[in-house]
Amino acid sequence: MPNPSLTRIAQLAATITAEVARIDGILAAHGLPSPSLDEDAPPALPDEAADAQDAVLDAAAELNDLLREPLSAIYEHGGHNNNVCLQTIARFHISAMVPAGGRVSYADLAARTALPEQVLRRLLRHAMTMHVFREPEPGMVAHTRASKALADPAMNAWLRIGTEEMWPAAVRMLDALQKWPGSSEPNETGFSLGHNTSESIYGVIGGGGPELAVRFATAMAVYASRPEYSPAFIVDHYDWAALGPDTRVVDVGGAQGHVAMALAHGHANLASVLVQDMAVVVAGADAGVPAALKSRIAFMPHDLLAPQTVVADVYYFRWILHNWSDKHCVLILRAQIPVLKPGARIIIQETCMPEPGAVPRWKEKALRMNDINMGAVFNARERTVGEWRDLLAEADPRFVLKAVTEPKGSALGILEVVWSATD
Repeated sequence: MPNPSLTRIAQLAATITAEVARIDGILAAHGLPSPSLDEDAPPALPDEAADAQDAVLDAAAELNDLLREPLSAIYEHGGHNNNVCLQTIARFHISAMVPAGGRVSYADLAARTALPEQVLRRLLRHAMTMHVFREPEPGMVAHTRASKALADPAMNAWLRIGTEEMWPAAVRMLDALQKWPGSSEPNETGFSLGHNTSESIYGVIGGGGPELAVRFATAMAVYASRPEYSPAFIVDHYDWAALGPDTRVVDVGGAQGHVAMALAHGHANLASVLVQDMAVVVAGADAGVPAALKSRIAFMPHDLLAPQTVVADVYYFRWILHNWSDKHCVLILRAQIPVLKPGARIIIQETCMPEPGAVPRWKEKALRMNDINMGAVFNARERTVGEWRDLLAEADPRFVLKAVTEPKGSALGILEVVWSATD
C-alpha cells in the first residue's frame, strides 16, 4: 500500500525501488542477467516477475508524466493507436466539453460528438492510459493536467495538426522515399502521399481556406508558450540595441506576428517590424497587434521563394528554413540578395542538432523525432552548426556566419549572418 504521508512522486519512487528489488531477486534466483540494452541480452523477464514488471513500468510512466509538462508528455506517446484517440479528442474538441473541476458522462459526450457511446468510451479509456482524462467513477470523465491543457483552443489546434496533417505524412514517409529517391521537392513527400495530393503542405494550406491556415499558424504559435521556445530567447540573447536607432526588421515567415510583437515591445530601437507570410496567414493579423505597437508592426503577403522587395537592416527567419530542403533553403537565402545592403544581417533562429550523446538522451530523442517529422512533411531536415555553415556558403560566400548563440534552456540556436558584400 502506498504511504499516504508521502507525496505522489515519492510514492512512485518507492514503488519503483521496491519492485525493482523484487525483479533483481527473481533474476538472481534463476541465475539470469539483469536487463540490458546489449544485443545478446535476454529478450524478456521470467513469468514470475510479471507483476513486479507491471508495477515498475506503470509507476515509471506516471512519474515521467508528472515531471514533464503536458505537451511534451503527449508528444512522447505518439504511436499510431495512441493517435486514434488523440485525433478524436482534437477533432471534436472533447477537452473543451469537460468542465474544469467537474465531470461529464460518456453518454453526454457521445450525444455532443454524434459518435457511438461504446466507441467513444473505448477511445477515451485508451487516452486515459496515457493520463489524458480520467474516470473518477464508472461512466464519468474528468480532466487530468494534460486533458485540461488541451481545452485551450490553441493547444487543441496543435494536437489536431499533429494527428490530422502530420500523422498521415509519417506513415507514408518510406513510401515517398522509395517513389521519389533523393527528392528535394516539398510535394514529393509522405505528406503528399498521405493526403492524396500532388501539392506540398504549403499548397494544401493555401488552398484549404483560412480555417486550415489559421489552425496551422495557431498550432505553430503554441510552441511560443513552451518555455524552450519562448520569444524571450531572441529578445534577450541577441544584441538588438547594437544595431542602432531606427533599425528595420523583416520577419520572414512570421505567421501572425507573435514574435515580431515581442521584439518590438522589448526593443524601442526597432523602428519597424514587417511580418511576411502567405496571404491567408497574415489576413486580419493586424487586429491582434496591441494599440501601443500598431505604428511599428505591419503585415505583408509574401512568397518565401520570390525575390525580396523590402530593404531592411535585418531579415529574421525563425523556425522557417528547417521546413525546406537544402536546395530550397539556398533559393530562399538567394532571394534576399537583391535588397541586401553591405552589413545587413540575416538572423536565423533554428535548432542546432547535437552530435550523438552530446545532450541528455530524452532531449536528443525529441530532436531526432522532429528531424524525421521534417523529412516526412517537407522533405527537409534539422541541421548541425556545421551544416548551417555549409548551407550558407552554398547560397553565397558573402553570407558570413559571424556568431552562433545557444542560450541555456532554449530549443533554438541563434545564428547571426552578415552580408559581407561592398557597394
